[in-house]
Amino acid sequence: MFTVLLSAFILTFHNVTVRILFSEHLVLGLFVLGGYVKPDLQNSLLLMFMRMLLVVPLMASLAFKLYPSAGKELRDLFRRERTDVLLQALGCGVLMFVYIALLYIAIGLIPTGIAMTLFFTYPVFTALLAWRFFGERPTLFRWLVMAIILGGGVLTIPQSSAAYSSDIITNGIFASIGSGVVYAFYKVMAQKCLEKFHPVPFTWISFTCTLLFSGVSLLFWPPSSTQLDWTPLWIGSIFSGLVSFIGHTFNNVGIRMIGATKASIVGASSPALTVLVAWVTISETLNLIQSLGILIVTLGIALLSGEGFVRKRSTS
Repeated sequence: MFTVLLSAFILTFHNVTVRILFSEHLVLGLFVLGGYVKPDLQNSLLLMFMRMLLVVPLMASLAFKLYPSAGKELRDLFRRERTDVLLQALGCGVLMFVYIALLYIAIGLIPTGIAMTLFFTYPVFTALLAWRFFGERPTLFRWLVMAIILGGGVLTIPQSSAAYSSDIITNGIFASIGSGVVYAFYKVMAQKCLEKFHPVPFTWISFTCTLLFSGVSLLFWPPSSTQLDWTPLWIGSIFSGLVSFIGHTFNNVGIRMIGATKASIVGASSPALTVLVAWVTISETLNLIQSLGILIVTLGIALLSGEGFVRKRSTS
């Protein structure tokens, strides 16, 4: 359980790093950093590409050690009878590319904790999609919890101010929630694909597709500024890539140790942890209502994740 919690904590530093790259902040109360690129689509693609240049090779080196048969499974994907699995895996890669791009934009526009909290409303959309595609009709308890999560998300929405215009807030909200919706589609498609494909090579394919699609996209939508400060961008990208790799590794180890359901319950702490880390590192503060909304969303995610665990224990 500690391993999954540590994973969630480590991954918050990736989100905070992205926020710093997009906007200037006083870091740890000591020095001013950030604001190297504008929070738009082109620059989100650039940061994603730079991050994946590090993460994909690192994940490949780990994947083939954790699962020696990964190479054989990847080659088997190109057999005619495995075409459906290949298309599903590639589809998941496209969805990962889209949801990360939207999440980067959201983190650049609105406070990190709020962006992540709105993104973490994705279990609501996942449950609805699972009902549509797998016939898993939500129980009354699940409907109530989904309403709680959405209600908490509404409480976190920032108001217009000198720092955040109504347009910035609107775009940030749509990008956060849109990222969550796309991630819900990713989860549902991944569930289908993982019935026939091992999670280790599957995860590597998703990250590789994100690297390729972000690289190709930059050919059509190059960065909006021709004069970029590459040194801090590379430092930030390398750091975010390393913490992403370490965080995902700890998460996978934790899932193996305690199971996916328990890991999901512990992982529900991510929005609250993001708020805490953003407050300590870059002094991002939220008002009382927004803090309450984040706690409500965190509780709702934990309840939704724990429903299956409780049901399983009651039937065993």
